[in-house]
Amino acid sequence: MTQSPGNPAFRAARLERGWHSQTDVARAYAVYATALGETGEIDVRQVRRWESAKPGWPNTQARRVLRAMFGLPLDQLGFVPPHSGRAELTEEDAVRRRSFLQGVIGIAPLLGPSGRDRLNHARRYSDQALVGHLRSALDELARADGSAGPRQALPAATELLAVIEHLAHEASPSLRRELLGVGARAAEFTAWLHRDAGSPPHVTVFFHDRAIEWATVTGDAPMHAYVLLRKAQATDRHDAARMLDLAHAAAHGPWRLPPRAQAEALQQEARALALTGAPPDKVARTLDQAQDALGQAGQAEPASCTGPLCAGYTLDRLMAQSAISHREAGQPVRAVDLLRQHLAQGSFAARDRAFFTAHLSGALASADEPDDAAATGMAALNLAATPGFGQALGELRRTAAELRAHARRPAVRELRQSLAALPV
Repeated sequence: MTQSPGNPAFRAARLERGWHSQTDVARAYAVYATALGETGEIDVRQVRRWESAKPGWPNTQARRVLRAMFGLPLDQLGFVPPHSGRAELTEEDAVRRRSFLQGVIGIAPLLGPSGRDRLNHARRYSDQALVGHLRSALDELARADGSAGPRQALPAATELLAVIEHLAHEASPSLRRELLGVGARAAEFTAWLHRDAGSPPHVTVFFHDRAIEWATVTGDAPMHAYVLLRKAQATDRHDAARMLDLAHAAAHGPWRLPPRAQAEALQQEARALALTGAPPDKVARTLDQAQDALGQAGQAEPASCTGPLCAGYTLDRLMAQSAISHREAGQPVRAVDLLRQHLAQGSFAARDRAFFTAHLSGALASADEPDDAAATGMAALNLAATPGFGQALGELRRTAAELRAHARRPAVRELRQSLAALPV
């Protein structure tokens, strides 16, 4: 058989990951570089060079990005270090292990020496402890995001995905299935971080698609549906038809979501219906279905990335989200009443409280209460600015635009100036 010209290892690896053109590779590189805090980009000519018979040896930055993209050591991508020899490869392996293990927030402390050994020797330690350590690392990342914000958590989340993909590449079939199950959760979480950090929409889509791929190959139909729900939530409100398609598919597709996840999917469908101009009574009926679904759920559990889907989804959260639907349906006063009631009585994480308070500010603006809207907006801004909760900040900017006609009022001026002073 004639050997493929150029660098077949690199080409095979990128085709295996769904990057069917060299342009796809360049785009994926940009996504991973951004997530890792690197500034460099590549063009198609660089990818073509890497696929040639003389691919060269990537620079330090490119090596880090490529390892995260492919989850493989560079020698398995067809690269040979200068003055190649076992010593160089051993050093490269050590750098790779440090990048994978120590570069992920919380992984090294969580694993301990025996856990790190399992990560370095996945073939020898094909046990549930390995998967358990990765789950713990993902949950630790989610906690870090809740306190420090998405931009701080993103590089580590991207590295954690690289860890999982690297281990899955060499694992036994049964362990690979477990690893990709965790990988689907991690990819969805990474998409969430990108969305909240204000990354371009195609970046969020990239990681959502990776989560759907891994949920599909592991046969996790509820997770597949849950990612569709997340894609609906990430869809711009001006693309309401797509939002409705995704939310409807999540709620009514060929799968059975847990009751709490089903309730959230129906709630999202109600919002999309409102945005498409559906009659308010149809929106209300869909919200009633969401409450019925939530009523079938057992006891709520603490929210986590790796536990039951939407385990922490409560009635207060559903009602706060329902208020958003009412606002979109042209009923801002009803939205204000619901948000005030459930923000006062409910227990919300800092990000969620910032987000729903920002929506309360917007509902007050729609109800022609500019001073209350601005004061409430400042309260939301105080919660969202330091950690950089992007969805709350985006909603506040929408409110500030709606209040433009009242720009001379002192409270409104303060909100608009405070938003304008935020770093981009």
